[in-house]
Amino acid sequence: MDRISALRNVEEALAAFEDGEHSLADLERDVRGILRTYATEFEGDLRAYRASGAAAADGLVVLAPSESVARQRVRDLVDDPGEFSVAPVE
Repeated sequence: MDRISALRNVEEALAAFEDGEHSLADLERDVRGILRTYATEFEGDLRAYRASGAAAADGLVVLAPSESVARQRVRDLVDDPGEFSVAPVE
């Protein structure tokens, strides 16, 4: 997905929300999916991973080629990540 397609898809999701066809939760899910697809295709062979555990890292999503690299990216982004794990986001 190129940038123009991603922006067009976000615009369509916003229009559906404004028209009452989607809830805020639907809009958030759609936009998250659009951005994740754009980012993973833009960056190549990467996958989204979500951290869970200690409050500082909990919920953080990173793109990485593997779980070990995802853990390192979380450590790099958070000052004191504490104990956490990462799992692929579907």
